[in-house]
Order: sequence, then structure tokens, then C-alpha cells
Amino acid sequence: MEKGLVLKSTGNRYKVRLENGKTLDCVARGRLRLNEIKTTNPLTVGDWVDVEVRDDGTGLITLIHERKNYIIRKATNLSREAHIIAANIDQALLIVTITQPETQLAFIDRYLVTAEAYRIPTILVFNKVDLIDESLKPVLNSYISIYESIGYKCLQVSAKENINIDLLKETLKDKVSLLSGNSGVGKSTLINLIEPGLNLKTAEISAAHLKGRHTTTFSEIFELSFGGYIIDTPGIKSFGLVDIDKNELYHFFPEIFKLSEKCKYYNCTHIHEPGCAVIEAAEKGEIAPSRYLSYLSIYDDENEKYRPKLK
Repeated sequence: MEKGLVLKSTGNRYKVRLENGKTLDCVARGRLRLNEIKTTNPLTVGDWVDVEVRDDGTGLITLIHERKNYIIRKATNLSREAHIIAANIDQALLIVTITQPETQLAFIDRYLVTAEAYRIPTILVFNKVDLIDESLKPVLNSYISIYESIGYKCLQVSAKENINIDLLKETLKDKVSLLSGNSGVGKSTLINLIEPGLNLKTAEISAAHLKGRHTTTFSEIFELSFGGYIIDTPGIKSFGLVDIDKNELYHFFPEIFKLSEKCKYYNCTHIHEPGCAVIEAAEKGEIAPSRYLSYLSIYDDENEKYRPKLK
């Protein structure tokens, strides 16, 4: 039996690199499950597994080692099943663009909530800053202000103009980093710039809709020549949350969690209760309106009538 790292998952077939450096095509034995969450994929990139090497040079995965963490999303908007994107992650880098395409604040917040829930530190990487003209600078500054004030690190980069790429490489060095983002934000282009030998496929933005086309079909992990690993993921159009108790949702909004200690009621939902410090802060503009609206949206879309007036 050999121990190995799952490098790529394509349906029910896996590419696994053994500790001796050899890479095998593998299948999994039976129903491998680590927990009670119903997922479309029992195995994911970043998993450490035990492999039985067969005579024909392929492998049979017999065991998944316990995960340090993982990040998960709904398989589709209409599905109750979940899809595990990656496991055993040191940090997540969410690639964000202000234009071509525009990353919505609600999408960023849903991603951050999931990362917080699974204890994965997250950095926001604002790509394509070369496209930011005077009209878009206030938008970029507003985004960065919202998230830096909460405690999230923000990087401004441009793959096209090679802006701050060295800083990005330093951020990735010796870490297992998950790279995510909407289609078209430039993940594959950034990865190619960081590690040219990978030569990942890239695609142009659709001029008609200013949206990206999917170039990555499956998650895959790559070793970096300067130390560390990056996990490239398919472009995500939406981010459905799973396995999060809505009464604990405020734990995953750092600014709301901090204020919750001042609420009148210990079981405050921060939506309609009197003496709620969070509502008071939202009404005064001390919490970014977009963040509080994201909280309400995720908690319960039917709570529209309770929403306070925001500045």
C-alpha cells in the first residue's frame, strides 16, 4: 500500500502522485465517505489517500486520510447535493475583477462565508487593475475598503501588465493555495504567469456579454517550482452554501460576530430584534450595506420586511 496525493479528479477517475514521486491513474474502491454530507464527489484534489498499486500500473484508492479542512458548494443551484472543491488547503485566493467581468459583492460574501465556516484564510486578489480608469477607481477603492476594514488582505495585480506578480508569488510560496473566481477573471492567465511551464488553457472574454468562458473543467493541483502548490478550480458562476446553520451564520461575518456581543439578546438573529447592536450599526452605516444585505439574503430571503434602512 502506498500513500499519495490526489492531483486531479475527473468524474470517477483520479490522478494520484505517490510519495515516491510516481504518478498513477486511479479509481476508488466502493463508496468512500468521510462524513455524513451527501456529495457528488467522495474524493477531491488535495486529498491524501492510500493506493493499492496494480500490476498494470494503475491504482486502486482504498482509504481517504482525514482532512485538515475542505471547501464545499452546492453541486447546482437546484441540487441539495454538495460538491467538494478541494481539501487540505492552507489559504484560498479569490480572484476578483471590477470589470470584464464584474465580480458581484454578493458572490464574494458567499465565498468568504464558506471559507470562514471551514476555517480557510482567504485573500482577495483584484486582477486586471490595468483596466481601471478614473471612473472605476472609486469602485475598486470601495471594494478594497469594505474587505480590508473587516480584516481580509487585498492584493491588486495585473497579469497583462505584470503588476505585483512577484508579490503574488511570495503570497503563494510554500503554501497549498486554492484559486477560485468567476469565469473570465484571469485565473489561468495568472497561473501561467506565475508558473509558465504549466501552459494552462485560457480563453477570451465574450464581447457580447462581458462574461468569461470556462477553460478549467475539473479542479487540479499543481506543484510550484518556488515551493508550494496551487489548486486551479473551474470558474464559478454562483456559490450555493451548504451545511451552515443559519442561526450560526453571523459567526462567519467577522464584523457582525464582533458586534453581536453587544446585542440585548444572546440568541439575536440580527434581523428584527430590539436592542440589536448589529442592526444599529447597519443603520448608521458602520457595517457596509452590501455585507449586511448579503447576511440577510443568505439567512432567509423572506426576511425582506425586516430589513432596516441602510445609508
